[in-house]
Amino acid sequence: MNDATPGRPLQIRASVCMATYRGSQYVEEQLASILRELGPDDELIVVDDASPDETAAIVGRVKDARVRLVVAPHNRGYVRTFEEAIKLSRGQFIFLSDQDDVWIEGRLAVMMGALESAQVVASNFEILGGGPRPWIPKLRSSDSGRNLANLWGILIGYRAYYGCAMGFRRDAMGLVVPIPSFVRESHDLWLAICGNMARSVAHLDGATVFRRLHGENQTPAGWRSLRKIAAARIMLLRLMFEAFRRSRRAVSSDAG
Repeated sequence: MNDATPGRPLQIRASVCMATYRGSQYVEEQLASILRELGPDDELIVVDDASPDETAAIVGRVKDARVRLVVAPHNRGYVRTFEEAIKLSRGQFIFLSDQDDVWIEGRLAVMMGALESAQVVASNFEILGGGPRPWIPKLRSSDSGRNLANLWGILIGYRAYYGCAMGFRRDAMGLVVPIPSFVRESHDLWLAICGNMARSVAHLDGATVFRRLHGENQTPAGWRSLRKIAAARIMLLRLMFEAFRRSRRAVSSDAG
């Protein structure tokens, strides 16, 4: 039942933020899996990054008042597209979603439960249709409070934080957005850094999403150059510094 009454704005419980681009082959299945999880006071925000295919049209054909579609006038990349969706969100709990995965039944309840005691939640995933997982170890709930170890794990590529399996509370919005302008990828690691820097992240042992691996989203095989590795580590260090700065500012604001 909606909480909206005359003169009182609708109270949105959960916002799901999806960025789409050339996702016509899979997006319909993902939309269906998400909408099955949402309640009447939730919303699904889809920002399409100027797809040249039928992605936006497919989303637009979904006759559900909980779906909000925004089509970008030009391509900006997935980080800025996710950022816009997050800024448009109105819910108390905010979740990220890729266009080509499938949510596992019960995901929303489990993750919202974890967010009652933490600002950021991160779960594991399974591969849709089976198949090998990436080599990075699964997240463990026992590591939730090991924030320094988690930050070190992010820096060396040993913590499996994936945006498709993450969410955060609205009171963390000031930490998360705006996403630093130099970020062109790894917005999920930025969210994980924010949660760990604020010492408020919950790991879930279980999986909440089936991740679809295909040619458009798999990590390229082979070794990266030392130059690219160094650039990535420098970016992560910059993100950690920025998250620390924002978390300190938030603490000072609360104290004042």
